[in-house]
Amino acid sequence: MKKKNVLVLVIDDDPAVRSAFQLALEDTCCNVTVSPCGEDGLSVLDAAKVDLVFLDLKMPGMGGVVCLRRIKERFSNTPVYIVTAFVEEYVAPLRQAALDGLEFELVRKPLDRDQIREVTASVLGPINGDAA
Repeated sequence: MKKKNVLVLVIDDDPAVRSAFQLALEDTCCNVTVSPCGEDGLSVLDAAKVDLVFLDLKMPGMGGVVCLRRIKERFSNTPVYIVTAFVEEYVAPLRQAALDGLEFELVRKPLDRDQIREVTASVLGPINGDAA
């Protein structure tokens, strides 16, 4: 399979979630990089062109909403999908982020392999190895 220069970044403090994204996308044209926290994720964004970010909200240290704001300040065109099981807990700060003009999508955890691939393809286009 031909790999493209497509980089997906997963920022999540849960190793099982990071692994699930890696496994779901391993046989696609995506290269997956994982980060356990917002600070590390921002460092990855500084070092490489990232095509899509999957971002958890509830993390120690820099929370997901703050991380989203920093991503959009510095990389405004990078698509961000917030992946969380705690939507209700973050309604107000997410609404404010949207009102402030920050673009993001929201999807609930848990996601299975097919959902991860569908969301990724919805942003990046065909991700299967036989796609052009």
